[in-house]
Amino acid sequence: MKFFTYFYENELESLFFQKPKDFSKFSDRELLSFGLGATLYMPATRPNIHQDILSKKHEGLTSLVIDLEDAVGDIELKNAEELLVAELLKLHSEFNKKYLTIDDLPLMFIRIRNLEQLKLVKENLGSAIQLLTGVVLPKFNAESGEELLAEVLKIHREHKPFYAMPILESDKIIQKESRMTELMSIKHLLDRYKDHILNVRIGATDFCGLYGIRRSVDTTVYDIAVLRDCIADIINVFQRSESPYVISGPVWEYFSSKPRMFKPQLRQTPFRERYGDEGLKWRAELIDQNVDGLIREVLMDIANGLTGKTIIHPTHIKAVQALNVVTYEEYIDACSIVESANDENGVKKSNFSNKMNEIKPHLFWAKKIILKSQLYGVLHEGYTNIDLIKKDVYVYHS
Repeated sequence: MKFFTYFYENELESLFFQKPKDFSKFSDRELLSFGLGATLYMPATRPNIHQDILSKKHEGLTSLVIDLEDAVGDIELKNAEELLVAELLKLHSEFNKKYLTIDDLPLMFIRIRNLEQLKLVKENLGSAIQLLTGVVLPKFNAESGEELLAEVLKIHREHKPFYAMPILESDKIIQKESRMTELMSIKHLLDRYKDHILNVRIGATDFCGLYGIRRSVDTTVYDIAVLRDCIADIINVFQRSESPYVISGPVWEYFSSKPRMFKPQLRQTPFRERYGDEGLKWRAELIDQNVDGLIREVLMDIANGLTGKTIIHPTHIKAVQALNVVTYEEYIDACSIVESANDENGVKKSNFSNKMNEIKPHLFWAKKIILKSQLYGVLHEGYTNIDLIKKDVYVYHS
């Protein structure tokens, strides 16, 4: 599996100083934790999931979650469990016939409701569970999380690797008086199972729901005060350099055109300067498809140290992944900082003569950039993430 397989080889050569590298569920955990990219959620009631995966219906898809929780109504639950198992068994049959290998599959997870359901699905899947990269644990909390992680560890020992991705979305986390106690308790718990935690995710929709808030297409998670403050504390606890976790950006909910109340969130200048009148037309298309808000939120995710994003529509895949590609300037700065880590100099002027690289303060950032560069690649000097997004086709027919 690799990012940007929808580019021709000559396009990759022209765009990338360092091309994206192959990865799979068997890659090193620290590296793989940066490789989720745009993680597509789909309900377990969706028909023909195995065919969608076999045919690579969703171009550029590298990770998906089959959801047995909020995306499935209570009265549909038994049917959803049976459908999920049936679809994965069909996929496993194709795998056994050598029609595909594990490298052909996206990183696949199931989102479960509770420990009992995880045990049930595990039993019904049998050896087909080896197709999964792990499990998503919604409404994760310090009280019940230990049993879930112990089961994940048990599955890992039988079908390694098998990872957990806890979602932080409970009332104890969003409510200020209990937040730090709960976050620190969860952090201490995760640290005991760190080798089996791939990613920490943020349940923005559940958080907003507790306050009767739903953000509009013109609003990012960082514009909602109660959500912004909570995300800041999650980053504070889980991204500390002494024991960091990769944190994924919250879901972007919008994908269809609606009348706009506020002005578009993409500046004209980068598009006009790069592509002239064609660039302005393309910018208008992004706005018509509500992708401008997504782009703005992903840029805010990255500015706050988050990597990848939960998505609910395939048209979001390419934009999210393109924006996570490392620029040439970032990469050269990162390499310079890492190479100078053992030098006597504490600060060096950037090769681009536009900033100072302080070795100790910037070292953790630099190491993250180099890990990301291995998966997402590095753009040639003079190219931007906009050049990658321009390749996308935003009209999707379900």
